[in-house]
Amino acid sequence: MQLTHYGDGSVKIEAKVELASRSTLGVGGSASHFAQVTSEAELTEALNWADAQKLDVRVLGGGSNIVVADAGFAGLVIEMALRGVRECADGTAVEVTAAAGEPWDGFVAAMISRGYQGLECLSGIPGRVGATPIQNVGAYGQEVSETITRVTAFDRASGERVNLRGAECRFSYRDSLFKSIEPDRFVVTEVCFRLHPNGAPALRYAELERWFDARPETPRTLAQVRETVIALRRAKSMVLDANDPNSRSCGSFFTNPILSRDAFDEFSARATGEGHVPNFPQADGRVKLSAGWLIERAGFARGTRAGSVGLSTQHALALIAHAGARAEDVLRFAQTVRRGVHSRFGVRLESEPVFWGFGAKSTLPDDDKP
Repeated sequence: MQLTHYGDGSVKIEAKVELASRSTLGVGGSASHFAQVTSEAELTEALNWADAQKLDVRVLGGGSNIVVADAGFAGLVIEMALRGVRECADGTAVEVTAAAGEPWDGFVAAMISRGYQGLECLSGIPGRVGATPIQNVGAYGQEVSETITRVTAFDRASGERVNLRGAECRFSYRDSLFKSIEPDRFVVTEVCFRLHPNGAPALRYAELERWFDARPETPRTLAQVRETVIALRRAKSMVLDANDPNSRSCGSFFTNPILSRDAFDEFSARATGEGHVPNFPQADGRVKLSAGWLIERAGFARGTRAGSVGLSTQHALALIAHAGARAEDVLRFAQTVRRGVHSRFGVRLESEPVFWGFGAKSTLPDDDKP
């Protein structure tokens, strides 16, 4: 493995570093160049080196939301390893700033142990803090956009460190400025969250509410909500566990589609005969559908397999890479599922993980059909 020292700093650029073991999906080739950065100075050096070499750059966190091509990625992969957490009181709330390389679930656990409300339903999610604003990570009725007040990032356009307020991040459902509006411009270095000491936990997700309603004797504390969310995720194989054959995945592979009212009416006409259709009206008049429900009703039962790739036996939204799987197998199966849902319901599913090395776009590549 070739090792290069760049500039006067300490950043090391390695050549031909495999990525499969750094991804929860466990497929894909190598990065042509790879650097782990532990400071903003090292990050700047690495980015400047990539610019000088005219290389594309991808940022790696916990590897829980990427699909790497079998040919690998012909550019520089930067592993974000900046660590540190600091906090300051702000009236009745507390502002907590975490470096991008902090493990997300460890950070959530630490906040709950201090009695800080605002992240409890986001327990058990793999990855690192820096990825959460990019995806506007959400689960069980919470999204990080509810608590993020500032994102600090390196702006590759200006070459400067910038602070973006929550509103400037353009958050929407599983999306943000960083993901789809200007996807290659900013590298997140730290995220600031506004949390509430001794606040009541958020219980607004039906499945979570039902769990507590069935156990009236169970205290509705932050710690209990965290424990319950992790148990619910584990039952769906949505917690990383080497002993669980369903856990070699990216988590949810598709986002829940959100339709205009007209598109929803057209969908409803095609869904006649399916009984109750889960749907969730949005504040802007659109309607969110359940991607998992669509997948199963389109004929892809949980556990469906095509060779070494298939659906989780516990959750239709998770695509599993079994032994021997290649990225091309994952791609082919995902496209088959998307075509099937479109053929049955006229709804196009959008991928949640990002794709490295498949071309210019970072979403699920199109095939010859929707």
